[in-house]
Amino acid sequence: MPSVFLSPSTQEFNPYVDGGNEEYYTNIITDAIIPYLEASGISYGRNDPAGSFLNSVRLSNQGSYDLHLAIHSNAAPPPDAGKVRGTQVYYYPKSLQGSRAADIFANNFKEIYPLPEKVTTVPTTSLGEIVRTKAPAILIELAYHDNPADAQWIRDNIDSIAENLAISIGDFLGVSISMPSSVPFGTVATQGSALNLRSQPTTNANIIGRIPNGSRIPLFSAENGWYLTEYQQTRGYVSQRYIRTDS
Repeated sequence: MPSVFLSPSTQEFNPYVDGGNEEYYTNIITDAIIPYLEASGISYGRNDPAGSFLNSVRLSNQGSYDLHLAIHSNAAPPPDAGKVRGTQVYYYPKSLQGSRAADIFANNFKEIYPLPEKVTTVPTTSLGEIVRTKAPAILIELAYHDNPADAQWIRDNIDSIAENLAISIGDFLGVSISMPSSVPFGTVATQGSALNLRSQPTTNANIIGRIPNGSRIPLFSAENGWYLTEYQQTRGYVSQRYIRTDS
């Protein structure tokens, strides 16, 4: 079975303009990729959001993956902070498969990024997730999270970014990507109080919203007693204990 290791950023210390951070948004995008992979018969592994890039490399190298995909967003150097836009797809120049993957992802991403001429491939021998993985690897910097237009573009296009990356995974692996089944809904059932929407599937994570009792919300995926959902254009996690699913 074709396989991919998904490695969203673990850098929660990189803030987005107007809220959120790199780890939060790249993990939400990764959550949205997974239903496409499952619908298409592609197996996957995933890094630990609490780990480092070295831990991500270790987990990737423990498996036999056909592709290592690191998903990040960028920030310009201080003199140009907030002024730069664009997408970069990094690859190891001595890897023919890595180069092929970079071309596929860049060409596909031009279809959705608002400035396609600024989507580029970049050879590198310095990024750890590119040079230390057994599998062919690429690292995509989706856009500049310190640029207001780019940061908002990411927020507004979570699903289309996820679908585009899933299609690129399929193109690289030679698999036709199938659309996932329709998203189920559930109802918040807290006996009156609002339900906390958290940035990660743990009670230690930041509260990023509150969902009124009785609200119907989409249930994108389930993980260890939590649902990934969205409320008022904010994606996050809610405890399954307080959700009544539709029969």
